[in-house]
Amino acid sequence: MFQVAPLSDRQSGALAIRRYASRALMGAAAAADVADALRTGLARQSEMRMIFAAAPSQSDMLEALCRLDGIDWHRVTAFHMDEYLGLPASAPQRFAAWLDAHLFRHLNFGAVHRIAPETDKGEGYASLLAAAPIDIVCLGIGVNGHIAFNDPPVADFNDPLDVKTVELDAICRQQQVDDGSFARLAAVPTHAITLTIPRLLRADRLFCVVPGAQKRQAVHDTLHGPISLGCPASILRTHPACVLYLDPESDPDA
Repeated sequence: MFQVAPLSDRQSGALAIRRYASRALMGAAAAADVADALRTGLARQSEMRMIFAAAPSQSDMLEALCRLDGIDWHRVTAFHMDEYLGLPASAPQRFAAWLDAHLFRHLNFGAVHRIAPETDKGEGYASLLAAAPIDIVCLGIGVNGHIAFNDPPVADFNDPLDVKTVELDAICRQQQVDDGSFARLAAVPTHAITLTIPRLLRADRLFCVVPGAQKRQAVHDTLHGPISLGCPASILRTHPACVLYLDPESDPDA
């Protein structure tokens, strides 16, 4: 399979950082790495379990991943990392609906576990996650440095919960408008269910895809600021097997 060579390959703490010449090449490279991890894992174990972020920043990677072969998706169980509270079940902005459109309907997963906020505020989903180890997380970084919906005001590096209800901060909610998911700020829900930071970090491998100029400051703070709740994504520098994929616009050192 064709491998995309990065323009730069460096480290910040334990975090590997790879910059690619374009957003499309970044997505293709990340997808190839995820696919390689799946093939390797499935060669030595009967099934694998993955968590996906739902955001436009992930579109290139997910589109490329859906085109790759040699993966027995029937042996892969999928989760997602957050969901809005207060939206109708049929709302296209629901993250489960977004992943249905961009991923779940295109691949034959063995199981897909969607967060159902009408009936479960986290306890049931936490139990499903805890049933076996999580092998892979595919995530991004928010404009405010969040991972999942762990915005700075609610993030906790030592959170005792695996899944919790949070209030979304103003920067996070505005990002949903800027990304085109909502027409106006007032339409963006104020609360959501999210996987916590410790839950995400317990996964064996993390693949973090972050394109676009609007993420440049958050990436700078992730790589060069203190490891602190002011930029929750900074904790990725401590994970032993996390790769950050950037394009020229999102890389503050380009």
